[in-house]
Amino acid sequence: MTKGSEPQETIYEHLRSKGVSRRDFVKYCGALAGTMAFCGVPAPVEASGLPASLAGPQADATPLIVRAFETKPRVPVIWLEFQDCAGCTEALTRSQSPTLGDLVLNEISIDYHETLFAAAGFQAEENRDAMMQKYHGQYVLVVEGSIPVADGGIHCTIGGRTALDLLEEAAEGAAAIISTGNCSSFGGLPKADPNPTEAKGVWEIITDKPVVNIPGCPAIPEVTTAVLLQFIVFGTLPELDDLNRPKTFYGQTIHDRCLRRPFYEAGKFAKSFDDEGARKGWCLYKLGCKGPTTYNACATIKWDAGLSFPIQSGHPCLGCSQPNFWDGGGFYQGQSAPLNRPGAAAVGVAAAAGAVVGAGAATANRMKKRRAGSAEPGDEDA
Repeated sequence: MTKGSEPQETIYEHLRSKGVSRRDFVKYCGALAGTMAFCGVPAPVEASGLPASLAGPQADATPLIVRAFETKPRVPVIWLEFQDCAGCTEALTRSQSPTLGDLVLNEISIDYHETLFAAAGFQAEENRDAMMQKYHGQYVLVVEGSIPVADGGIHCTIGGRTALDLLEEAAEGAAAIISTGNCSSFGGLPKADPNPTEAKGVWEIITDKPVVNIPGCPAIPEVTTAVLLQFIVFGTLPELDDLNRPKTFYGQTIHDRCLRRPFYEAGKFAKSFDDEGARKGWCLYKLGCKGPTTYNACATIKWDAGLSFPIQSGHPCLGCSQPNFWDGGGFYQGQSAPLNRPGAAAVGVAAAAGAVVGAGAATANRMKKRRAGSAEPGDEDA
């Protein structure tokens, strides 16, 4: 494929130039197929222009990925940071999905990242400008951090230019934009009341380009890399909800898949962080948990190779993937939703999902006793 008269190498050609053998290349593709299936990333054959014979409800996506990497040019990623703490970058570099992280981030994607770059100053800026010019209309723009617009945007400047100016310039030539973290999605902490810098999320400023919001504080790294991978491999973006979040990862509340859900259904709640309920791993709803009204994949993907997530570790959800979470009723205060009990079928699904409750959680024997209807003295919540 060419842009003008300049040939562009395919993803496979780029990997081969990096010393990746054919065998390792196919292994990469197989591992990515498994990762994409786990993350629920679809393989849209029509959009990819690949043979329909490679698809099917139960088909292995490996041949599809191999074919895509052999025929499609490498899609560069330009990553900008504005009003943020670099937490999403930190989380990404600690992702426990090494195949996905290494391949997407190190081998075929990121051409500019201010935090991870070895270059600095004019050298870094020249590389960014060269990438935007060379791949105009093709690159993916990832934004981390909110954008202040007060006083012309002077509250966040890089190299003498405002974040607002840099965003608008980079967005103009982007094929798609991914906002990673709550700050770039919805304004995050910088937007908290009284918001003196008038911080905004990317989608409030850029309205003429597709923007995918991946909120969280920080965003789950596998979600960011999975969305990147879908666009790199298939040239498509995931189906989005009304807040521009991928439905695959933000289609259900944390409460829907929470490991403590059986205790919620049984009416067993921790009332303080050091009471009997907390020690037994009971539901944290009455400690202000926002799980029932927070949409994210924390309870399924979790963190650190699926080891745990805040609720499993004993901390209530703060709702960090929702807009205005910092001002949304206060942390550890109030309750996020009424105690509506679902039908028996939903209770059964929740109980099956709650086989393990993590550190300080009730043992499997206690869970079985509860399901059988034999409650221990003092278990009922008044």
